[in-house]
This record gives sequence, structure tokens and C-alpha cells, in this order.
Amino acid sequence: MPILDCHVHLNNYNEINRVKEKFVSLEERLNQLLVSMQNNHIDYSIILSSYKVDKDRPSTYKIINSVKKHSSRLGVVAGYSIDSHNNEDLENYRKWLKEGLIKGIKLYCGYEHYYPYDERYQRVYDMCVENKAPLMIHTGDTFSPTAKIKYSHPLSVDEVAVDNPELNIIMCHLGNPWIVDCQEILYKNRNVYADISGLFVGNFSFSVESHYIGKIKELLNYVGAPHRLLYGSDWPLSSMSSYLSFARCLRLSQESNDLLMFKNTKTVFKL
Repeated sequence: MPILDCHVHLNNYNEINRVKEKFVSLEERLNQLLVSMQNNHIDYSIILSSYKVDKDRPSTYKIINSVKKHSSRLGVVAGYSIDSHNNEDLENYRKWLKEGLIKGIKLYCGYEHYYPYDERYQRVYDMCVENKAPLMIHTGDTFSPTAKIKYSHPLSVDEVAVDNPELNIIMCHLGNPWIVDCQEILYKNRNVYADISGLFVGNFSFSVESHYIGKIKELLNYVGAPHRLLYGSDWPLSSMSSYLSFARCLRLSQESNDLLMFKNTKTVFKL
């Protein structure tokens, strides 16, 4: 059975490296990703670029160029920010979508202090629909203390889904801790998916794993079949091996497991 991880990063996270201000080059981070994929039998991963560009967050263009020779194993989703991106960036995204160099676009609501239904995002939604590409939206808790989580509540996604019925939307992180609200958005809107990435930084403890197993099973019972969950780890913030162990502990039926681990990701990203 193939395993597709729809949510990884090549950002330089000093907290994860455990060395203050340590810089790890993009090439080193890419090699670390490929090694982790090989060690955990991950067939394909989708790399998400950030909502801003700095020494620790490579641009979408740099990521595209870095992964070219690994295109059979790696895809790219472009991060977009109202504050950090301009018309030229959007035209590049349009071109890269048409050429298949990026698989979709991601908004970082919460990190960026705008609701997803802000009218300034609409041209991004239209671009995704035009190219039959999915839109990823950060929902739930954030890794940054400067984020404002009222902008990342999953209920805000409902308005976007209703007003853009042809747009496939992926709510990242199940809207955690508002997983019950996330499951209602999934139940109500057939054009909305959710990934299970980034529920915990590092490795799952037994108690945390048990907590989220219960939450996801409750969501699946509420949403019904076929569900629209995607497997993602949020590597390197979360451990790939620990995340795979967590997915196995869900003890899903073969049909549900196949949907989670590869089928839904293949469908929504048109892989």
C-alpha cells in the first residue's frame, strides 16, 4: 500500500534542531526529508512553502528548483500571504500551476491576521478553480506566539466553501483543538477535506495518542463514508515514524485506511 504525506516543510526550525540560531541549508533539509521518507517507506510527500521568505523559509521558487530531480517523489504547494506576496508572485503561481510545478496553494490564516473569507483572497480561489488545484488553509492552533487564532478557526472555512463550490479546500490540522467544528464543516461541505498533520510536535505520547484516536474516530462516525481525511505529518515539526504509528493505531477498515493514506491525496491533488 502506498503512503502519501500531504504536509511537510523545508523550513529551518531552530526549535527542532535544538541548537539556537543553527542554520541548516536547504539542500541539507531536503536530504533529511528524503532520508526520513526512505526510512519510513513514504512514497510521495508534498512540501509546503511558507507565508513569508527569509533565511529560514525558502521561497517557492527555490523549493521548486531544489526538488526538480525528485519530482516522482516530491510535490510543492505554494504558500500565499496578502502581506508578503504581490501581483507578480500570483502570476508566477498561475504559471507554475499550469505547468504542474506546484500542486496547489496554501493560506496561513492565523499566522496572517485575516479571515479566509477576506475578499482579497478571492483571486487565489479563482486561480485554484481555473487550474483545478486544491487550496490548503491553516486551521487551529499555531506554532507562532504572534499568530492570532481567531483567524484560524475552522468555522471560517464554511463561508469560503459555500461561496466557492467548485473549489476543493483542505483544512490543515483538523482545526485542532476545534475538531468538533472541523467535523461539521466536513459533514456539511462536500468540497472540503482535512489533513491530520501537526496534532503534536515531536513524538506522540501514549496519552496524547489516545486522545486524538478518540477524536478522529468520533469525526469519522459523524462525517460518514467515504470520509475526506488526508494523511500528513507536518514533518519536521512532527516525527514521521511516530505519525505512522499513530495512523496504524486508528485501526481503520481497509477502505478507510486506503482513503486516508493515499487515495484522497491522489484525488484532490490529481497525482
